[in-house]
Amino acid sequence: MTDLFSVEQVAERLGLHVRTVRRYVREGRLRARRIGKQYRIARADYEVFTEGTADGAPGDADRALAIDASSILTVEPIGRDRADALLQVLLAAAAARAAGEEPMRVHTAYDAARRRLKIVALGGLAASAELLRTVEAALRERADQRLPRRPLPAPSANT
Repeated sequence: MTDLFSVEQVAERLGLHVRTVRRYVREGRLRARRIGKQYRIARADYEVFTEGTADGAPGDADRALAIDASSILTVEPIGRDRADALLQVLLAAAAARAAGEEPMRVHTAYDAARRRLKIVALGGLAASAELLRTVEAALRERADQRLPRRPLPAPSANT
């Protein structure tokens, strides 16, 4: 017969709180069967869960290293039309990503009274850096277009 552990037994073995083990089961990180109103964890599932660790705690052996960045940008003063145009650029840049890379998450809030745009960007390091460069380039391009143009001097008759 297969050895089955209760949630309490697994929690004690791993040195975790019972609620943590139940959360692992609900999230699918730890396989379990429901028998009546209680979860039971098979020995094989427990061993898969603790595989690769000396102390029996859940291991990260199969997970790739993930580094995320969060950026909060404030752009002011900026008009509503310009903020909308920048948002379109941001959304296009956030959607473009390398194969296997998580998509960027971009949230914005515009305060019309203060003419302020807040941008919150979450994602991988490379994608975040590229998104920041895109914002800077878009803002510089728009600023260059707004610079007053000095008229060329009129040609003199003596040349």
